Amino acid sequence: MNGLEIAKIVYNVLDDRKGEDIVLLDVREMSPISDYILIVTGNSDPHIKALFAGVERELKNSGLHCHRKAGVSVGGWMILDYFDIIIHIFSAESRAYYTIEEIWAEAPRVPLQ
Repeated sequence: MNGLEIAKIVYNVLDDRKGEDIVLLDVREMSPISDYILIVTGNSDPHIKALFAGVERELKNSGLHCHRKAGVSVGGWMILDYFDIIIHIFSAESRAYYTIEEIWAEAPRVPLQ
């Protein structure tokens, strides 16, 4: 399964669980670390935790295992790294502070709907 196929699964999980402002960036031409970066906002600590757990569970059910994961919901930022795609789950405040989209401003946005 490639990064874009994983992103579509992740998008469906996040959308079903009411993740907000889901953005997929194609960083293949800019980063040796990953092909895609997916960013989503959760509206509370429990919501961020539920988004994280839902993505991890669905991808595990698809036969994929997370390479690295970090963060805590109360910190406002959790990350799942699946090599081909890195998933950032933010609180609104943390997303505004870290401005990942600005850091990767040159990266094309990939429509997922």
